[in-house]
Amino acid sequence: MTADVTAGTALPPLELPEISRTDLALFAGASGDHNPIHLDLDVARSAGLEDVFAHGMLSMAYLGRLLTGWAPQERIRSFRVRFAAVTPVRGRPTCTGRVVSAEDGLATLELAVTLADGTTTLTGEAIVAL
Repeated sequence: MTADVTAGTALPPLELPEISRTDLALFAGASGDHNPIHLDLDVARSAGLEDVFAHGMLSMAYLGRLLTGWAPQERIRSFRVRFAAVTPVRGRPTCTGRVVSAEDGLATLELAVTLADGTTTLTGEAIVAL
């Protein structure tokens, strides 16, 4: 992050590799979220889904990486998200952010996670001390 942050400043996007079943299993272990809808194909299909899908909090964690790649963690004052769509296994998320305002030593950021097909899976906002 530089001192010349203004409204419209874009964060460098964080492009992630395809989410694998292994990623889902590792995240389940790390987060303690072992909901079988994220891990078990039979459970996902019994719920009417084609396949398992990524934990919403995994996408939020990716947005956290975007933020801490741009500003030191201790400068993050708030961080919130809204889950908008599921991220399928084999999805390729890209995290983006843009400063919507910068005043009184604080930057308000608009955040999003999108897939290659244009689906927005997560939207959010963060406030970061400049």
